[in-house]
Amino acid sequence: MFKRQKSLASEHKKELSFPGLSQPITKNDTRKFHSLSELVLLAGPLKPSPVIKHSKTTHFQIEILDAQTRKQICIVDKVTQASTIHDVKQKFHKACPKWYPSRVGLQLENDGPYLKDYITIQSIAASSIVTLYFTDLGQQVRWTTIFLAEYTGPLLIYLFFYLRISYIYDMKESSRRLRHPVVHLACFCHCIHYARYLLETLFVHKVSAGHTPLKNLIKGCAFYWGFTSWIAYYINHPRYTPPSFGNRQVTLSAISFLICEAGNHFINVMLAHPNHTGNNACFPSPNYNPFTWIFFLVSCPNYTYEIGSWISFTVMTQTLPVGIFTLLMSIQMSLWAQKKHKKYMKKFNSFMHRKSAIIPFIL
Repeated sequence: MFKRQKSLASEHKKELSFPGLSQPITKNDTRKFHSLSELVLLAGPLKPSPVIKHSKTTHFQIEILDAQTRKQICIVDKVTQASTIHDVKQKFHKACPKWYPSRVGLQLENDGPYLKDYITIQSIAASSIVTLYFTDLGQQVRWTTIFLAEYTGPLLIYLFFYLRISYIYDMKESSRRLRHPVVHLACFCHCIHYARYLLETLFVHKVSAGHTPLKNLIKGCAFYWGFTSWIAYYINHPRYTPPSFGNRQVTLSAISFLICEAGNHFINVMLAHPNHTGNNACFPSPNYNPFTWIFFLVSCPNYTYEIGSWISFTVMTQTLPVGIFTLLMSIQMSLWAQKKHKKYMKKFNSFMHRKSAIIPFIL
């Protein structure tokens, strides 16, 4: 009996032993093993390792067709959602180097408006393939270049005539006739006007970074330079006759000119403030500066002061070329002011109560 029990114990030990282990596992070891297993099971399942999610970026394919022939020019691929029309123009330029981004006009429809550079592809895409129509806008120049060219020319041209160069005027006649003080005053006022234009273009105005066709530069320079030559020729001519009412007419009109120039400058500085630019701009309100009080009456006082300057210059010099230039400028600025006034009416209706566009109570 004792031998049988001993043999059963030895068999039990064999069952609890594993191959490769030098010592058999005892009952206490098995109990510890089962206790540890139950603890692990009560603690819950093991957390799986986090799965790294890869962001899926949608890419668009831009098909560019010729707006006239509707033939395919190229395909711009791998365009992301955040890409803009400007980015598309850059890639289009790499595919077709002869067309610079500034002269590329892209349309969503053949007869539609040109898409602005800041528009995103995602905002105009109806599917992963976007078709755009290309138009060559021709040679382009920056707006800053246009303004500097238009205003630098009159400043230098007027001084050129003021010096009375020998091959423009007769030197004998010029030496015999003394210049009236209004001639010097007119040169001073004219230079102040265009010097202010140049300084404001460089340091005040937030000129658009866009481009415009070269023909606009040619037309603008022809207008300003041509009229300046005509005006300067008459005022600086040896036979120029002073205003009819003498020094009183000259003095009053010169004071009026300087007041309008100062008012124009302060209005331009006010309009260049960040609160009055951009999509979230608010309508300018008059402040402590008396030159800004005109905002109570008109919505475009910069044009009002500009016309006032040229009317004053016309009265001060009393010449026909200045009068014609003033008339043309007044018509053009009235059109610009009415266009801006309509935009202000839609955007700032509550601030436009009983305001005129450019001339108080009239226009």
